[in-house]
Amino acid sequence: MATIKDVAKLAGVAVSTASYALNNSNKVSQATKEKVEAAAKSLNYKKNGFASDLKRTKTNTIALILSDLSGPFYSELIQGVQDVTTANGFDLIACSSIGGANSTATKFLQEKRVDGAIILAHNISDEVTLQSARKGFPLVVLDRKLDSDFVYNIEVDNTHGGYLATEHLIQNGHREIAYVSGPYNSHDNNLRFQGYMNALNDHGIAYQPKWKIIGDFTREGGYRTTKMLIAQRKFPHAIFYANDEMAIGGLEALRENNISVPDDISIIGFDDIQLAEYVSPPLSTIKQPKYEAGSLAVHVIFQLLAGEKVDHHYTLSTELVKRQSVKQRNLPEPIT
Repeated sequence: MATIKDVAKLAGVAVSTASYALNNSNKVSQATKEKVEAAAKSLNYKKNGFASDLKRTKTNTIALILSDLSGPFYSELIQGVQDVTTANGFDLIACSSIGGANSTATKFLQEKRVDGAIILAHNISDEVTLQSARKGFPLVVLDRKLDSDFVYNIEVDNTHGGYLATEHLIQNGHREIAYVSGPYNSHDNNLRFQGYMNALNDHGIAYQPKWKIIGDFTREGGYRTTKMLIAQRKFPHAIFYANDEMAIGGLEALRENNISVPDDISIIGFDDIQLAEYVSPPLSTIKQPKYEAGSLAVHVIFQLLAGEKVDHHYTLSTELVKRQSVKQRNLPEPIT
């Protein structure tokens, strides 16, 4: 890892001058600051968060970086991470990535204030993740696939899950199936949409762009996008929501407009959060192993910290959970 001495040497200045420049001191000129910053960037130098260039010590702490700490999806994942860290005598820090490049989460990665990190936050860029990962500082990502010697990938089979959800609707007689998606830059969402497309193609159903509505993985987003669908002149037979939170928001919008689930329309979600079985009607969904993903992620980090070799990619299975929000569609009787 580059030190401030390396930066000073490359820039051709004293160590004290390099320190002033990197701390934006007015004791050095703008030209010198730019020269030092260019040297630091070329060496991928990062200031230590506690004391510049002190030898990094073990913290016995793992970071879990999430897009949002408030969502119900995360509770089982956090429990899986927490159980393993506690059993191994480590502390757990869970932090939000709100703010992206300027977030505390990004600083934890760049300044390596923990022994390893698990990332489930699409707004932590690939660039930041790849630059932060180093030998002795393993990173596990749960929401994308990155190729790096020091980044490890754990995914659920989102494509197969998207296929199962769509096929379940098709098998119940639905052919006009809307897809309420997550954010366009969500890796998980894009794989679920691919599963949706694969199921349509396999069953000879043409994709209709009007049935794809962009959401944001929140209950409010599901409510809003469902209102948009209701406003269209022709309503779909069924809706596949890319996660359960949006599906629950959609249920509320449908209820407000006197559209009965599943009598008038069938819906299905994804994740199988705990609330899914308690809404009315109970939500059909795709179960993903949230606890297992969190537990596996920490086990991978501990194996790496112990110097063991592990696989770089793991895929966990998904399964269909049938409840009461999907119903066989009554087709019109043929004319004889």
